[in-house]
Amino acid sequence: MLSRFFNNRNALGYLFMFPAALILIVFLTYPLGLGVWLGFTDTKIGGGGNFIGLENYAYLFDDPYARLSLFNTLFYTISASILKFILGLWLAILLNKNLPFKTFFRSVVLLPWIVPTALSALAFWWLYDSQFSVISWVLVKLGIIDTYINFLGDPWNARISTMLANVWRGIPFVAISLLAGLQTISPSLYEAAAIDGAKPWQQFRHITLPLLTPIIAVVMTFSVLFTFTDFQLIYVLTRGGPLNATHLMATMSFQRAIPGGSLGEGAALATYMIPFLLAAIMFSYFGLQRRGWQQGGDK
Repeated sequence: MLSRFFNNRNALGYLFMFPAALILIVFLTYPLGLGVWLGFTDTKIGGGGNFIGLENYAYLFDDPYARLSLFNTLFYTISASILKFILGLWLAILLNKNLPFKTFFRSVVLLPWIVPTALSALAFWWLYDSQFSVISWVLVKLGIIDTYINFLGDPWNARISTMLANVWRGIPFVAISLLAGLQTISPSLYEAAAIDGAKPWQQFRHITLPLLTPIIAVVMTFSVLFTFTDFQLIYVLTRGGPLNATHLMATMSFQRAIPGGSLGEGAALATYMIPFLLAAIMFSYFGLQRRGWQQGGDK
């Protein structure tokens, strides 16, 4: 009986998948389910809660601070993702060339990604300091500005400053991932295109971009997910200030649930993030299925 079980490929597959499935259930499915359930209750820290249906969601829908956090999150995610893609693709193409010490530069590029987020945020907090900012000091010495820039004290300055910090941290992930994709493109395609008289821009448009698109779709999906759910960078840099100008949905959810004590309200705000995350995943998935890139199919 036991030998038949181990000779059954399907049974062995389920057996090997069981530990991973158990981990997902314990550390992913259960917390997600609990969070969704709390969103339908008026649970407070240190006390029980009652089922109140959609009251939390209705309240947050009309809450100006919750709507502001949604605007901040969308601005932060869209702006940072576009910049990370443009700069990451440019860096990947540059690192794909036969440059001297290219192995060293490829390793250095990874540093912003592997440095702990809190440490990166503290470094940017010093760079953005209203009195001791090295950026403002250099600009004043060069005569470009007259007074120090209030990077984190002005709402729009703070939004842009935190977004640029996220871009600096996220570029390595995009660049190295796209570089791996560039390595799979055969040089003979470029040689044939050059013989036919194609210019570098035409080679990029008709060879590099189409063959790299599946990698771009997957990488940018992860980039959007990481950016949309960012917490550490914002919380260390600004804690959502000034005037809630940098509060993302993740940080606002934490603020309402833990310091504010309203677990149900914070869980409901976090649940509001799920449709946006699913939309990003579905956009990439159906796009890949429609084009049939992996199989080399047509539209």
